[in-house]
Amino acid sequence: MSELRPWSDGIWFAEAPLRFYGIPFGTRMTVVRTSDGSLLLHSPIPLSARLRAQLDAIGRVRHVVAPNKLHHLFLAGALAAYPEARAYFAPGLVEKRPELAGGEPLSDVAPAAWAGTFEPLVVCGSRVMQEVVFLHPSSRTLIVADLCEHFGAHSPWPTRVVARLARMYGRPRMPPDWQLSFRDRAARRSSFERLLAWDFDRVILAHGALLRGGAKRVFEREYAWALA
Repeated sequence: MSELRPWSDGIWFAEAPLRFYGIPFGTRMTVVRTSDGSLLLHSPIPLSARLRAQLDAIGRVRHVVAPNKLHHLFLAGALAAYPEARAYFAPGLVEKRPELAGGEPLSDVAPAAWAGTFEPLVVCGSRVMQEVVFLHPSSRTLIVADLCEHFGAHSPWPTRVVARLARMYGRPRMPPDWQLSFRDRAARRSSFERLLAWDFDRVILAHGALLRGGAKRVFEREYAWALA
């Protein structure tokens, strides 16, 4: 059962099972209190009655974010649960989900409703997908979906097998198939130069183990290829 867990002051997360092509990867939603006291759901998961009660106890959900073209599966459920919430979506998703046209596309500029809480960045350079990542400056936390995944001894055995084949076992990094799609060198380099200039030490990611310290050094090592 999904349980809301604290990360830092004003940030929580909750996890849910998820299979991708039959492999158990799991997924994670991040919840952030914005500057006006309302809540933002990043990459929502299925909202059980218990999880909704926990959310309602800490604030009012007013923002729901789909950070890339894959992390939208439970967006409709979150918006149905919180009809007053506004949807925000990554570039390219509205073409896949036309019903989101009434929401707000994400860019490198934070929407006014939660400016001051996050710094967003559209990671460009891939011909397949763009992802919007977020820096929460006050907690030095980077929030991502698929940009970084982290599988290892903690993962189910089928996931460990796939991670070893993909050379991702024990290495927080981008999935290699997505990495290969970053063919626009100039756009890729510009995005990652900006990302690596951010001051972060921890990462909440959607798939795999959280990075609770030293994350900036890990990213400088694992994403050096993006600066080439």
